[in-house]
Amino acid sequence: MLPRRLPRLHAALAATVLSALVSLAPASASAEGKIAVVDVQQAVMQTEDGIRAQGTLKKLFDKRQKELDAKQAELQKAREDIERQARVLSREALARRMEDWQRRMVELQTSFVDYNKELQKKQGDLTGPILRKMMGIITRVAKKKGYELILDRSATPYARPDLDLTEQVVQMYNSGGDGGGDAPPEGGGDKPSGGGDEKK
Repeated sequence: MLPRRLPRLHAALAATVLSALVSLAPASASAEGKIAVVDVQQAVMQTEDGIRAQGTLKKLFDKRQKELDAKQAELQKAREDIERQARVLSREALARRMEDWQRRMVELQTSFVDYNKELQKKQGDLTGPILRKMMGIITRVAKKKGYELILDRSATPYARPDLDLTEQVVQMYNSGGDGGGDAPPEGGGDKPSGGGDEKK
């Protein structure tokens, strides 16, 4: 059967792109040593685009899972039929039935591999543009706030909560903040409403 969890984003890709941010901060940041973390997987999946992508992937996953379950049930029934008739079938007939069953089993295994490849490709098609846009936002935050290093949260054993920019970059993404405007304040917080809210 297909795996019960959708495949994760390629962590190596995210880590590679994030590591490139080391040289993006202004020179003055080296003295301050400002470091932050972003959970790239979580950030991508929490965006509005990411949520829609997950819905599309789940529909495809469920469809393929149903197809595999049906084929597996047919094979199980065929195996039981062969076992029941084993004593009355001739040796040649039994061999033909078993050969046909084994062929169908190989086809099922091939379908399993093909479906997983299809899911991975679809995930890349759907999440690739989201990931690239997210990396652009992270880059802009790094430049504006003078971060010397931004790490993938999933690759760090520990990071103080106030160093986590995940919620901020998700808010920026959902508000279309991939170009222009100010980066959100450090330490998270709700997205400001369009009005006369008191500034801190």
